[in-house]
Amino acid sequence: MDEAEIWAYGHSVGHQVGIDLTGWRVEATDGHIGKIDKHTEDVGASYLVVDTGAWIFGKHVLLPAGTVRRIDAAEEKVYVDRTKEQIKNAPEYDAARYAGEPSYLEQFARYYGVPHM
Repeated sequence: MDEAEIWAYGHSVGHQVGIDLTGWRVEATDGHIGKIDKHTEDVGASYLVVDTGAWIFGKHVLLPAGTVRRIDAAEEKVYVDRTKEQIKNAPEYDAARYAGEPSYLEQFARYYGVPHM
């Protein structure tokens, strides 16, 4: 997966522009990880911010749109193609750094851009 693909929703995942995903449940390949706190549809920089709640002590994680494998509007769930462990080990989302550092998303592209096993 190249860097451009990691920041875009796949054509077959069920993403519809303008649908507010805030509050939807997020499911990793091996179980529930939290709820969407924020999402963007920016061209070349689409992502979800997930509040993991008690699962990993309230950590917020950023998931590039390219990790989304399916969006189920009927159940208000987003399925991603990473395991709970991969998400737990991801860099933590920091809104202040995101706003102040143009290259902030690069660390997520490096982390998630590696093909999953």
